[in-house]
Amino acid sequence: SAPTGSGKTLAAFLVSIDRLFKLAEQGALDDGIHVVYVSPLKALSSDIRLNLEEPLVGIAEVAKEMGLPEIRIRTALRTGDTTQYERQQIIKDPPHILITTPESLYLMVTAERSRAILRNVRTVIVDEIHALIRDKRGSHLALTLARLDHVCEARPARVGLSATVNPIEYAAQFLVGSGRVAMDGK
Repeated sequence: SAPTGSGKTLAAFLVSIDRLFKLAEQGALDDGIHVVYVSPLKALSSDIRLNLEEPLVGIAEVAKEMGLPEIRIRTALRTGDTTQYERQQIIKDPPHILITTPESLYLMVTAERSRAILRNVRTVIVDEIHALIRDKRGSHLALTLARLDHVCEARPARVGLSATVNPIEYAAQFLVGSGRVAMDGK
């Protein structure tokens, strides 16, 4: 939890971006989604994809200057506005980072072809978590995240983001799910 504009979203991505670049450098970065970013706001999802591209390009350029092999971390946006063609492209050439909405993630977790590309998800970032913990949309996301746990080879780490969540402990417990203990990021 941090004020709007403080860089919390990029901070949430940095560990995953570092992991993806290290895997690529070792020649071990496979096709498939490694990071899922979920936002209840479709417009925010579009902005995040655009804002994520710049650092990814910059890191790739620095890696190239250092003599490392060319590394390209792919992103994709999957919302209710995504065309059928774009959805097919996500399945055909999976991104490493998927930016989506709770409803679109649900559709992917329940469809056989898209479940296969979700097996390697290591991190789920849930933005604007305060907007989800109070209604049935959040309950639906909690079930989707539980289903995603069963699709993945290993349970993904979950990161929740919000500028206004209070109490943070309640949001953390919502994020990790029932029967698990939440770690607090203070």
